[in-house]
Amino acid sequence: MSGLPVIDVSGRAPRLRAAWSALDAPIDALVVGDLTNIRWLTGFTGSAATAVVLGDEVVVITDGRYGDQAERQLAMASCRGRVRVGLTQAEQVSLLADTVRDAGPVGFESAHTSHARWLQLEDALARDLVPTVGLIEAGRRVKDHAELARIERACAIADEALARVAPTLAPGRTEAQVRDDLELAMRDLGADGPSYETIVATGPVNAPMPHHRPTRTVLELGHTVIIDVGALVDGYHSDMTRTYVIGEPTPLQQEVYDAVLAAQAAGVAAVRPGISSRDLDAVCRDLLADAGFGPWFVHGTGHGVGLLIHEDPFVNSSGGWVLQAGDVVTVEPGVYRGDFGGVRVEDLVEVTSTGGRALTTTPKDSPCPPSPPTI
Repeated sequence: MSGLPVIDVSGRAPRLRAAWSALDAPIDALVVGDLTNIRWLTGFTGSAATAVVLGDEVVVITDGRYGDQAERQLAMASCRGRVRVGLTQAEQVSLLADTVRDAGPVGFESAHTSHARWLQLEDALARDLVPTVGLIEAGRRVKDHAELARIERACAIADEALARVAPTLAPGRTEAQVRDDLELAMRDLGADGPSYETIVATGPVNAPMPHHRPTRTVLELGHTVIIDVGALVDGYHSDMTRTYVIGEPTPLQQEVYDAVLAAQAAGVAAVRPGISSRDLDAVCRDLLADAGFGPWFVHGTGHGVGLLIHEDPFVNSSGGWVLQAGDVVTVEPGVYRGDFGGVRVEDLVEVTSTGGRALTTTPKDSPCPPSPPTI
């Protein structure tokens, strides 16, 4: 994509091999079936493939639709690997068996492999397979400069799209119209599309649902509007939420907004290498509990973002992750209650060596939508 640094995956397979050397059950090769993990390892973006990491090389096995594409994309990403094409699934399984024929123990991604696929692989490879969990996902957590550049552009696009659309929030418009305007604006600004179906939730019925899907519900005076928006740029996502009130906020709406904003600001300020996901969640959760709104904060404080919109690490009260430099996470406390609607404020934050850096920058000091520009 124009202006973005080229993603270089050449060091990823060697780092993966170093990581699996510490497994209790060592392996010589890893069968990768998850397409997101294959993309991260190789640069290949097709919809059908299995990869085998063997030494410092990655072998991509795909069908006839993707042979040329895989060759080009591996070369563009500086992937040390090769492509093998089988026209049928039986041929592809045979190629997989041939690829690992001389290898020792072979691992597989147990979290991404169905029982039927596991039985098929064990039969074809004539060996017991070693289950692994999260080997590649651990590597995906730390974003390099090229990945971060894509996330930053996605954030900038979402910021600008919301800057265009927020001034149009007014009685009579529908949730679906606002969603469509935001998604059209993001494409107009260069996004490949939205990261997810944009959330626009208004009123005492819809706004208390954190992942409400936009409908023809009309915006009304006195109602809150939650807008959760993200852009997709070359496979990488952004994620941001702002909450507005149509008209003047009531005292209760202002009180809730101020409490959520204070909790969110404290959460962003607490982001740093070494903090546990549980402790970061507690920063936001405890402040909302102290303000009297604890029972209505019904989800985790955040999650990682990258090639997936929800990925490791997850920031919640049961999370066992420890943040590290290179993580990109959301901080998104919210309060949802039928007597005032809902309020959520969310930013995407890069974990740097010294703290956190917010990547989304849309103003959030007031729940009042910005005024339309004067002519």
